[in-house]
Amino acid sequence: MEDDTRVRELVRRALDHYGSKGTDQAPSTMSVPVDAYLDPDRYQAEVDAIFRKLPLALALSLELPEPGSYVSQQIMDTPVLLTRDSSGAARAFLNVCRHRGAIVCEPGHGSTRRFTCPYHGWNYNDEGTLVGIFGAAVFGDIDRDQHGLTPLPVAERSGLIWVSLDPTYEMDIDAWLGEFAGELDTLDLENWHLLDQRDLVGSPGWKVAWDGYLESYHHKFVHPTTVGTQTVSNLLLHDAYGPHQRIVFARRELAEIVGVPESDWENPSQYVREIHSGFPNLSISGILGDHALVSQLYPGPTPDVTVTRQTVLAARKPSTPEERAASDAFSEMTLVAVRDEDYAIGQTIQTALPSGAKLRGNTTKAALKTVAERYLPREVVHRPKAGFQAPVRAWVGRDMRDRIGDVLSEDRVRARGWLEPREVSRLLEGQWSGREDNALRIWTLV
Repeated sequence: MEDDTRVRELVRRALDHYGSKGTDQAPSTMSVPVDAYLDPDRYQAEVDAIFRKLPLALALSLELPEPGSYVSQQIMDTPVLLTRDSSGAARAFLNVCRHRGAIVCEPGHGSTRRFTCPYHGWNYNDEGTLVGIFGAAVFGDIDRDQHGLTPLPVAERSGLIWVSLDPTYEMDIDAWLGEFAGELDTLDLENWHLLDQRDLVGSPGWKVAWDGYLESYHHKFVHPTTVGTQTVSNLLLHDAYGPHQRIVFARRELAEIVGVPESDWENPSQYVREIHSGFPNLSISGILGDHALVSQLYPGPTPDVTVTRQTVLAARKPSTPEERAASDAFSEMTLVAVRDEDYAIGQTIQTALPSGAKLRGNTTKAALKTVAERYLPREVVHRPKAGFQAPVRAWVGRDMRDRIGDVLSEDRVRARGWLEPREVSRLLEGQWSGREDNALRIWTLV
């Protein structure tokens, strides 16, 4: 009953927009600098501060179905081993032998209690403990307790296994997810059946790719024979939970209940489609006809490459030819919609971005840019464009005027609130003794 009440509220919100041809909106549009998508220094800062630090949804709980289960995968340039130990707890490690650094377990899924390094035979259990050394009697003294696999911070919540790639990160999954955990719980992810899993590697970069998961504005044009046949284009509900988002698309069946009393709605969930986006790499969508698509996005080696893992789920294992055909059709539709439609248009965007065109962001894309910037060093977000040569007249914040005026010996800086080009040049040449990140914040590009 609680979930029915929640869904009915979403349907009511969608109907309000349907009648007015509206959608949830931010107060205004937002200009998005192309450097946010292209700048290699910014990209590296995002990888380091976000993807190497914050909790990532690396696997579904059902991928470790029982004690002894494991998943070995490469996350960017970090080899990760996930296990479920004899107590049923999920664990995460760097998949790197503590002897000479070889990869201990080949990528894939499986079940074992022991992991043996293929180089010199060092042996680890599913708790990461070093339990065997080849030729131990002649190898020399070694503290096995100090030479287990390097553990990574891990937590299991809402049917997902969350891991930080930083061994020193202090994991607090309750604080990280907040109220979003309750939204994920409505999906009951632990009890689905894994149908298929595949990786998509290539252009576009992670931000261009991620943009396509956050709005329905493009459905009519990019997905005319796939997703677009099921949804009302540009009707979207948006709710934020800290850095995470729940997005709701209206399904075309919504038109059937316009003017119909709510008491006559037989199955409210058939009128909307929920998308759960866990920052920075998780999207769960397409929960329709007992199927769902889980997408995990990771930055590639350069700003224009993304690695996307698609996991196709069914509410139960297909047991008849008809159910298998329906599952295969859903899997193929999601592959076409993402690889051949979303990512195909995204690749053209990635190719065109260096032209210098200015972009306008909508509600959820602006939210992604704003959320990402929360975790970046200030000097990365506010630094000038590479190759900038001609300073323009710049506005100066009140709290900065006294210090700038002192350095430039220009009392009028304090009064007028802006700098002439020659004054900006002197600051950029290092003649101001303040912190660089603050100095760069005082001027703007046009």
